[in-house]
Amino acid sequence: MDRYRVMLVDDEEEIRAGISRKIDWESLGFDLAAEAENGEEALELAEQIRPDVVLTDIKMPFMDGLELCRRLRQSLPAARTVVFSGFDEFEYARQAVSMGVSEYIMKPINAPELRQVLLRLKEQLDEQRLRRRDMESLRRRYEESLPVLRELLFTRLLEGQVPRDQIQDRAARYEMELPSGPWMAALFQVDGPDMASRRDELLLLSVQAFLKKHAALEGCCVQTALYNDQVALLAQTDEVYRMLSEMERLRVLAQSYLGLELTVGVGAPCAGPEELRLSAEGACSALDYRVLMGIGRVLYIGDLEPDTSLRLSLDEDDQRRVTAAVKLGDAHQVEEVVRELVGRLRRTGLDLAQCSLFLLEFTTVLVRLARAGSVEVEAVFGPGFTGAVPLSQFHSVEELEQWCVQHSLQVQQLLGRQRSDSTSRTVERAMELVRRDYADETLSVESLCGKLHLSPAYVSTLFKRETGTSFTNYVTQVRMEHAARLLRDTDEKTYRVAQATGYADPNYFSYVFKRHFGVTPSKYRAGEGR
Repeated sequence: MDRYRVMLVDDEEEIRAGISRKIDWESLGFDLAAEAENGEEALELAEQIRPDVVLTDIKMPFMDGLELCRRLRQSLPAARTVVFSGFDEFEYARQAVSMGVSEYIMKPINAPELRQVLLRLKEQLDEQRLRRRDMESLRRRYEESLPVLRELLFTRLLEGQVPRDQIQDRAARYEMELPSGPWMAALFQVDGPDMASRRDELLLLSVQAFLKKHAALEGCCVQTALYNDQVALLAQTDEVYRMLSEMERLRVLAQSYLGLELTVGVGAPCAGPEELRLSAEGACSALDYRVLMGIGRVLYIGDLEPDTSLRLSLDEDDQRRVTAAVKLGDAHQVEEVVRELVGRLRRTGLDLAQCSLFLLEFTTVLVRLARAGSVEVEAVFGPGFTGAVPLSQFHSVEELEQWCVQHSLQVQQLLGRQRSDSTSRTVERAMELVRRDYADETLSVESLCGKLHLSPAYVSTLFKRETGTSFTNYVTQVRMEHAARLLRDTDEKTYRVAQATGYADPNYFSYVFKRHFGVTPSKYRAGEGR
């Protein structure tokens, strides 16, 4: 079993050496992975080695042990911390507890006592590791059950039992493909002299396996599921003729390969997976017509009943889909949503007035998106845009579709550019404030964020992503540049240079300066390290 990593922090080298020498780390299940002489150095090392246990003194220069524990609780919440101090005061113990410290030891440090502390910590870490492995075992069992969960999701979609806003989350959780856009449902019914055979689960499973192997709708997502006493085939398409042709091919092939008489009911296209219930209801109704039409054939509900499900106007759900695709999706998702909506024009054959209303509603959605994202509408639609687009400028539905796709993608690109520009301006403003206020010893990401009216976590992430360095490193770099200039060009005392560059403690300034340039301030002034 891997040993746990320990980091030892104390400003006295003799104490660190004594602890290191007196403890048989390996026999206790630990490795002494790092040592530090103050809290600042320890914090940097912790980011690199990610220790499991931190042993730290309380009284240290630059950053004391309590502050170190507080910072570690944020960056390494799972790490165990042990503090030791020569000050037998209740206040230190109380503060240590508030910092989530695991143990508190009084100096001088007793090796047997420290060994007992380490043994207790090892028990806690072992238990934590065991719980983590149990979680991994649960995940493996979950992955083994994924096929069942996926089929259950499709069954519930066909019954309309999955909330619309949970569909994509569940699909992602089950690691399955469930793209947006139009879908169609087909139900395969086993017919024949022995009507009881349709309820034979093994027979239904063989039909399902056959469909999985032989269904071929190129470029379309195809899924199967057992549904009541039938096998459902779900396809991401609105091409009715193509769907019916494939269902007929599968029906004939099943008769040849399996010796089964199948009747197939096909529902009308629906807007997306969230409406598969409507297509399934149509497929079920189509199967009911086999009493009049006969068994062993493909029955499409659109040929049997008037299709009243088609609609042209953009309802709230359509508008949300367009908005989500433009703001959160990629170009492919935008095209997919827009082409499905415009596809209604081809299927319905509505008059010009209704088509004009559709175009007006679609344009309004794009105008709202642009304005909400501080994008000029003329940048999207061109100069002189009045808010309406005449239908007469298009010569075909294909031209209208291309116009809708093109302008949706234009809004998407402009919104992305606006977000990127805003991010760059935020980082530039932060850097400007650092260059202006570097001499302020209270300068920190928290104080700067108060001026930017943003959260520290957000600014830290943006700063690192845009500049390639952390905010703290940038502040140090700016201060060191000014300190070097003062040492080269003036006769100011070192403590004055420290104050002028934001360091109240001259010793800590010298410590940071040497770490940055490799020499002390006095040697740098003398010409070394330049």
